[in-house]
Amino acid sequence: MSDSKTHFGFSTVNESEKAQKVAEVFHSVAQKYDVMNDLMSAGLHRAWKFFTIETSGAKTGDKILDIAGGTGDLSKAFSKKVGKTGQVWLTDINSSMLGVGRDRLLDAGYPLPVAQCDAEKLPFPDGYFDIVSVAFGLRNMTHKDAALKEMHRVLKPGGRLLVLEFSKVWAPLKPAYDIYSFKLLPFMGKLVANDADSYQYLAESIRMHPDQETLKQMMLDAGFGRADFHNMTGGVVALHKGTKF
Repeated sequence: MSDSKTHFGFSTVNESEKAQKVAEVFHSVAQKYDVMNDLMSAGLHRAWKFFTIETSGAKTGDKILDIAGGTGDLSKAFSKKVGKTGQVWLTDINSSMLGVGRDRLLDAGYPLPVAQCDAEKLPFPDGYFDIVSVAFGLRNMTHKDAALKEMHRVLKPGGRLLVLEFSKVWAPLKPAYDIYSFKLLPFMGKLVANDADSYQYLAESIRMHPDQETLKQMMLDAGFGRADFHNMTGGVVALHKGTKF
């Protein structure tokens, strides 16, 4: 694959086209995003996020950046951890997702700072945050290596990156998982969100995302002094943690 090409699901597209194609997916699904998450994961996404928060080490007064924060689940939970002396930024590159997240947080009584920005070019100073999180967003980024370096840049020494993402499933589960991903997901997307194509892309994007060990090495290559991961639900998702030395 040349420098000017990248993948959009199983398709090969120009790099300049990918961001727009991903944006169209999330503009389309934004209003039904939480409902579909509950249906697709049978509610397990809440347990995955809870584990991420509870093992994050977030404490009172911390500054936290929630990248690709979508509808604000992690931002809200982190805000409870850091208290009034802390700071949580909700960011997303997609205006529709960000708008839904901002409104949900305001409705719940959490007027957090919000910014629409590209994870590959974060508008924050060096060494500002104690924790950076990205949940189910890294796989959609065109230049994952550049995004990881930016996340490293904005962390303080000793700061932690949390990447919660779909990953490589345990081999015995793969046949059933493939049937679920490529048959049931698009069907549910059509039924609930009137959008089968976006959920077909979801299934494909998961298969194109780096596996656990590859992503761990990418984090080390981005400058993190330590990186490890914890598989959940048979490797359907993995939580990667990187520490900046």
